[in-house]
Amino acid sequence: MPLIKSTYTAPRIFRNAHFSTIYASSIRKVAFSTTQRYRIELEDEDFLDLDRSFSSEGNSGKLVILLHGLAGNAQRAYMKAMARIFAEAGWDTAAMNLRGCSEEMNRLYRSYNAGATEDLDAVIKHILAEKRYTEITLVGFSLGGNLMLKYLGENSDIPSEIKSAVAVSTPCDLETSLEEISKPGNFIYSKRFIRNLKKELFRRHLAFPEKISKEEIAGCKTLRDIDELYTSRAHGYKNAADYYAKCSSLQFLPNIKIPTLLINAENDSFLSETSYPVEIAKKSKAIHLEIPDNGGHVGFIQNKKTYYHEERALEFVKNLSE
Repeated sequence: MPLIKSTYTAPRIFRNAHFSTIYASSIRKVAFSTTQRYRIELEDEDFLDLDRSFSSEGNSGKLVILLHGLAGNAQRAYMKAMARIFAEAGWDTAAMNLRGCSEEMNRLYRSYNAGATEDLDAVIKHILAEKRYTEITLVGFSLGGNLMLKYLGENSDIPSEIKSAVAVSTPCDLETSLEEISKPGNFIYSKRFIRNLKKELFRRHLAFPEKISKEEIAGCKTLRDIDELYTSRAHGYKNAADYYAKCSSLQFLPNIKIPTLLINAENDSFLSETSYPVEIAKKSKAIHLEIPDNGGHVGFIQNKKTYYHEERALEFVKNLSE
């Protein structure tokens, strides 16, 4: 597919990537409430929670599944806002809380990572067993976008009910994007991620003191340190480099068969050059790549309650349905 020419124009102050990123992630408030917290028991005796809402129009047969980013959850503003715009259009929504990301810590030492597609697969299978939906779309943000793209590209037989997908602000190349977010200009973000992730690791130490020590956690100074100490080891990878290599969605993009929209802002300071897969998109029949000039990281702000990427996601999905 040719690259999509973006129509997004950021309000003047939000043409600054940091302003748009920080406002969208830390200041924005979204009035939307899910109606049900639904727990899925997984095959390995762990669990994850879905926050669900159901259309007032009754059973439309349409569902959007949402995946959040690093250190996020289903109640983050960007998740609620995407759920809201689809709900207002008559869709049911299921917002995933990845393992350990709802209020209750998951049971196992492992939690979630950017390539844990088995958990998305489990959610999809549980939902399909309800026999309520004939049209499902997937929407992933940042880490959740990478996980979703990997799922779509590594499976040759995804369920026929999955008709489309949208990835927003997605680090398709995990290692080089980690290098970007670790640069001095992104200090405010990386330190916040490190603080939140270490807080969760200290909780995990209390539950599994034989697996990880307070001293090891305290010694983590970078995001890569956390991936070396915990993410890679807890999820069966040799080290952080092995985790990044095997879980980056970039290598799976050419295999995606369903219509998929990828929106990555040109000024997203979290993303590396290889997270803009221009040549792959040109050769693909499924990948629709849109690179707005502005938007930062999940910060496509407009002078109204909805953001550009929310409107584009719904528009993309509706155009495929018509």
